[in-house]
Amino acid sequence: MKYGMRERLSGAIILIALGVIFVPMLFDEPAPREGRPEPSLSIDAPIDVERHDVAEPTPPASLAGTDSSEEVAEGEAAGEGASPRPDAAPSPGEPADPIADLAQAADQRQAEREAASSASSSAQAGGVEPAVESGDWAVQVGSFGEPANVERLLARLRDKGFSAYSRPRGNDLTTVYVGPFGSSEAGERAVAEVKASINLQGLLVRVKE
Repeated sequence: MKYGMRERLSGAIILIALGVIFVPMLFDEPAPREGRPEPSLSIDAPIDVERHDVAEPTPPASLAGTDSSEEVAEGEAAGEGASPRPDAAPSPGEPADPIADLAQAADQRQAEREAASSASSSAQAGGVEPAVESGDWAVQVGSFGEPANVERLLARLRDKGFSAYSRPRGNDLTTVYVGPFGSSEAGERAVAEVKASINLQGLLVRVKE
């Protein structure tokens, strides 16, 4: 029981001490604005830097022989823009232009393709294998049940220079042939020519008159 009374007295003394410390702080007025320290900002004076004149840059040795300003002036006087030729080769001291090289290579490939296409067209126009009056070989191009389709294919083949004819077969079908040819070698060449001319895959067959 006596320990309980002692603890109560200790707690009361602690509360009184805290009240003595903090209660006056609650009733104190804040310091006036005039008494508060004002923020200050200071700017240092600029530092003097010693300036030096820089010499005018000189062009590299590889460009010493060219004067771009003179070229531009000449182009303006002539009424034309000074544009370099894309196919002009650079001088030994000048760096290569990769864009001009790519453009030149593309033009060269295009010219080669056009030349190859022209040669192929000429070969197709004049390289049709001539047929013979009688032979054991012919190129079977197609079989149709409609006579209109047969006539259409015959006209298409003859327009390309082939000797084409048709024969009826069973099942109400009519077969279109190119030929005849006297040898199988000539027939094989005709198969390739038909494929190249009208994009149809023919079949080399042995025929009987």
